[in-house]
Amino acid sequence: MSLRTHLFLGYLAVVLLGMGLAALLAWRSVESLYLETQRQNLLAQAKLAAAALEGQPLPTGAQPYAQSANALPGVHSRLLAEQGGVLLSLPLPAGEQPAPPAENQAAVTWQELLSRSEVSQALAGQPATAVREAAAAGGRRVLYAAAPVRGADGGVSGLVYLATPLPPAGLPADLLWKLLGAVLLAMLLAAAAGTLLARRIARPVEAIARAAAGVGAERPELRLPPGHIRELEALRQAFEAMTGRLRQADQAKNAFIADVTHELRTPLTVIKGTAETLEDNLLDDPQGARRLLAAMQGETDRLIRLVNELLVLARCDAGALKLDVRPLDLEALARQRCAALAPLAARRPAELVVVVPAPLPPVPGDADRLAQVLDNLLDNAIRYSPPGGQVTVSLDAAGGECCCQVSDLGPGIPAQHLPLIFERFYRLDASRSRHSGGAGLGLAIVRALVQAHGGRVAAESAGNQGTTFSFFLPLDENWRAAAAGLTPS
Repeated sequence: MSLRTHLFLGYLAVVLLGMGLAALLAWRSVESLYLETQRQNLLAQAKLAAAALEGQPLPTGAQPYAQSANALPGVHSRLLAEQGGVLLSLPLPAGEQPAPPAENQAAVTWQELLSRSEVSQALAGQPATAVREAAAAGGRRVLYAAAPVRGADGGVSGLVYLATPLPPAGLPADLLWKLLGAVLLAMLLAAAAGTLLARRIARPVEAIARAAAGVGAERPELRLPPGHIRELEALRQAFEAMTGRLRQADQAKNAFIADVTHELRTPLTVIKGTAETLEDNLLDDPQGARRLLAAMQGETDRLIRLVNELLVLARCDAGALKLDVRPLDLEALARQRCAALAPLAARRPAELVVVVPAPLPPVPGDADRLAQVLDNLLDNAIRYSPPGGQVTVSLDAAGGECCCQVSDLGPGIPAQHLPLIFERFYRLDASRSRHSGGAGLGLAIVRALVQAHGGRVAAESAGNQGTTFSFFLPLDENWRAAAAGLTPS
């Protein structure tokens, strides 16, 4: 069963249940209103007839009564139809008395008449009405009205006693048909409204389902129409954002595979060519053989380095990177790594300088991983520093963070490249990076390792005045919570 059908049937069931309860209450209200209107009308007729007989001599006993009155000169209007009621003279004689015609001309004893509430109230001078089932009328409900007739002395000399049968269903047939017609019309309108509402709700969901199928069928270009329901519009926006991220992830995956393939193909080609040359004994010169073996070893080292870097990134992405976090003297670590890379800086040549304006508090961190971060930043700064340049490592603590900056005096990075500089395999000059042995993963590893410590990275460059790479590490013990809130990219 489709969503649209589910929505329609659910809406229709709720509407029908509500309409049923409303119809029941309306039925009771209309029935009560109709009965009250009949009470007032019959009582008004009884009072009018009693007023017309007031002060006149009444016939002895009880007899059927009809009355007409002048409404205008020469025009008569009937107040009571013939056989419409009975006129009771007081005192009531013994024996049976004729009941109102609504009881099918049945006779009742005077004791029974006196036991009726409307009759006893009228005898006390108060007009009254009552509803009861009359056995003589086949068990139908009958409405009674009794009004006192006052004699010349002001006392009650008789009663006008009227009765009219009520409809078996409580309401007249014509009114019942009108009510049923209104209910049927309301049901048709509710069904039409349910159809439109179900279509309006289901259409965006069906569109999202088709779009999801399009994503699975590699047709992610399908766009969704804007919705008119806030929650469905939010769902549409979330779905489009998700598909956008999926497209980006797919593009990144394809680019990653292409970059890895390219990075692996070059050293593998060199290794294969060298191996074939040595195998075919095309080179009898031992010196040449050693050069080929050295090249093969260099490419092998490059492959091992690339695989290790990819493994680090994969572990960071999966949240499986294990850190041995302990209180760390970041200044001592920075000086140690500068000393380790001093031979590389000397070949450039470049000078390595560590600047610490004030003593630093211990920093929670993994010494080996942070050493890898510093090595990558220092290696990058040394390679792009001009001969005789200076690479500065600045350390400072403020705002609950420890900031480490590695600055060089190299050619700098254009502003449009700065947001992408930490992406994997991203290189400003691909040929120069490969010549220097880089695969474009060093800065990506820096970001992943710093984020694993709950920190963040930044890059600044001002034209040809060099570049500064910074990373910030939290100083408190809540670094794990900070790391959990960041997913390495």
